[in-house]
Amino acid sequence: MKVFIKKIILFCAPLTLIIYPLDVFISKNLRQSKSCYGEYEVWNDIYESKINTDLAIYGSSRAWVNISPKILKDSLNKQVYNLGLDGHSFWLQYLRHLEYLKYNKAPKHIVLAVDFNSFNKRDDLYLYRQFLPYMLWNKNIKKYTKSYTGFSDTDYNIPLVRYLGKQNVLKESLKLSLFDTMQDSYRTNGYKGIDKAWNDDFDKAKKLMTSYNISIDTASVKLFKLFLSECSRKNIKTTIVYTPEYIEGQNFIKDRDKVLKIYQSFAKEYNLTFLDYSNNKICLNKNNFYNATHLNKNGSELFSQILAHDLLEIKAKVN
Repeated sequence: MKVFIKKIILFCAPLTLIIYPLDVFISKNLRQSKSCYGEYEVWNDIYESKINTDLAIYGSSRAWVNISPKILKDSLNKQVYNLGLDGHSFWLQYLRHLEYLKYNKAPKHIVLAVDFNSFNKRDDLYLYRQFLPYMLWNKNIKKYTKSYTGFSDTDYNIPLVRYLGKQNVLKESLKLSLFDTMQDSYRTNGYKGIDKAWNDDFDKAKKLMTSYNISIDTASVKLFKLFLSECSRKNIKTTIVYTPEYIEGQNFIKDRDKVLKIYQSFAKEYNLTFLDYSNNKICLNKNNFYNATHLNKNGSELFSQILAHDLLEIKAKVN
């Protein structure tokens, strides 16, 4: 038996010497990609310990397209970084939070952008490619992504396996290694203003359904509570912000008030400020949005000014 095991080890050792460097090569190149709506850029800033900020913005796309760090920085006189994660609810926003704190100094203040989908945990691992360069032997990524459809245990634990069969990813990595593909960053400090006019997403949704039904994942609600408890213990100030939605879109969402009550309840329990912009006049003007739930560049800059003003007022009252 010992001889057999020794032969297996001798057989695998040269293989390991090949596949691990190849894994590193592919991953290093892929990190330079400007795809996935700038997610690689944010992950790189996290893992390279480049985020030294006073105020961190958390949330989904409702964070990274709606809140301008520059406007908040100029108004609050603080360093600001937007960690909004495209297409994912709080479950993976918490993963980003853990990785951020592991490699960077903790912020003094977190602005947590929430919405009606913050507790809706999807089945598929949207934009799964963003995790590929960072997930090997990463316990946090495995813990918080393995419940989604996408990766198996071997993908997290054995070099190169997660890249097998992913031809487009491999081609992109090779292209990035061979050619000068320097491009402007997609996001700036995690933010990207979307310079678009109103599109037909909302009209399409209304043709498919009479209303949008909210799904609430109980485990995500518990994780949200855990997050608030941890921030409280670490003396990280947290402000919950419900970003603007176009008024007709609000009326389209069934039982929307149930989610708002959850945020109100947590704000009361942890003595936090909850800024709900559902009734702000910005929600009445379609020209501020490119769809029912996302502000366009002009709308996001207008909202960021409003948010900065309100955060300053809150600070003044506390002082």
